[in-house]
Amino acid sequence: MTESFLTRRNKARRIKKAKQKAKNPVLDWLEAFVWAAGMVLIANQYLIQAYVIPSGSMIDTLLIGDRIFVNKLVYGPELLPGIGKMPSPFSPERNDIIIFENPSYVSRGPIFDVAQRIIYMLTLSLVDIDRDEHGQPRAHFLIKRAVGVSGDRLVMERGEMRIRFAGDDRWTDEREFAAQRGWEHSISRLMDADQYPVLEMAGRAAAWHDLGMPIPEHLQAAVMAVNRIHFPDYLAHERARLETLRSALPHDRRYAIMHARHSLGWYVPEGRIFPLGDNRDNSRDARYFGPVQLSKVLGRGAVIYWPIRRIGALR
Repeated sequence: MTESFLTRRNKARRIKKAKQKAKNPVLDWLEAFVWAAGMVLIANQYLIQAYVIPSGSMIDTLLIGDRIFVNKLVYGPELLPGIGKMPSPFSPERNDIIIFENPSYVSRGPIFDVAQRIIYMLTLSLVDIDRDEHGQPRAHFLIKRAVGVSGDRLVMERGEMRIRFAGDDRWTDEREFAAQRGWEHSISRLMDADQYPVLEMAGRAAAWHDLGMPIPEHLQAAVMAVNRIHFPDYLAHERARLETLRSALPHDRRYAIMHARHSLGWYVPEGRIFPLGDNRDNSRDARYFGPVQLSKVLGRGAVIYWPIRRIGALR
């Protein structure tokens, strides 16, 4: 009798539990969703994260709309989105494709930043709530190639980069250096070399305008011609403008200092890196905002996973 009673009681308990479970399918679904979301967040935060390429600054290596996975473990992931970093024995090296916080980005506040990053990670880069007034995604993070490292000095000559490595007494052409190392990526240019004389004349015309002086006719023609250049080298235009202003106003130290940045180039101090886009004439990179802190580098580009025809490792 005792066994029979116990058996019936256990059976009743099992039936009751089954009914309770059947009555709460929403809770079951919610539990499964929270668990899956937590696993996605952990993987994205500490191991590997999906990103979508928003611009053409890395053409031909990366195209607009490419979806890539970024290795976040290699350089030490953030403890929490936007907060601290875990230590790592590895640092970004020359030629790595890196993702980093945009130094020019204006935050909407820590709560919004954390929410945006969580939603972005949960949806595998499909949903980005951080958009401008035109509905376009704001560039909170940038993906570029590490061209200069600590101790380097870099200078642009008509759109071509030259590097003086730490301890070296000569300048090395970037393309020549890349060929010697056997690097496969291409450095893309959208502006032809024979367009530079017109672009530089337009820069000098801009200086005459800044000085409040009538622009000579030969320079006016250059201004009209430069409008037909779809992707002008802004830095070359600015360098020509500043050269003219410095010559006209040698006593004004502002122009001498600004011109020095273009003529002397950029120095990469300890703890920083100099990232550039492979598409040099259509990239907002370290030439504009300077070397980037290593602590702001979030990961290294690993592989393109979409579209299918472009699946492959990043180099």
